[in-house]
Amino acid sequence: MWMTWKCAVVDIPFGGGKGGVTCNPKTMSQSEIEKLTRRYTSAIVHNIGPDLDIPAPDVYTNAQVMAWIMDTYSMTRGHMVPGVVTGKPVCLGSSLDCNEATGRGVFHTVESACEHLKIPFKGAKVVVQGFGNAGSIAAHLLDGGQADVIAVSVYP
Repeated sequence: MWMTWKCAVVDIPFGGGKGGVTCNPKTMSQSEIEKLTRRYTSAIVHNIGPDLDIPAPDVYTNAQVMAWIMDTYSMTRGHMVPGVVTGKPVCLGSSLDCNEATGRGVFHTVESACEHLKIPFKGAKVVVQGFGNAGSIAAHLLDGGQADVIAVSVYP
């Protein structure tokens, strides 16, 4: 919901919509994940695009999965369309540090909140909910900034 609202305010097509396939990628080969990703992309090709809805990496996806989505979408257009997804490899048009952007944003938000609330950042006790890409990077940056990360949660 928040992603939808904040993107709508600035009129960018990162609507926050979620979609996916129920499977266990931990038990699948790289080839199986590629085939599944490409088939799923073929099914949603008319619902995504640089001016429509731009998928971003989420649970059990990575730069490679996003590259397959971009490639499959691009094949339907007859030319490369890097703007169809975020989180792809830098060599395919992703932003530098794209992988760290969300965690870095959390770090700067916590830092600003501490300043606003007049809470000393150095030594502040911090708990990070989630330890995927965003949470692990945020925890690392918070620790490096001398906050005291006392706990993290890990989803199964």
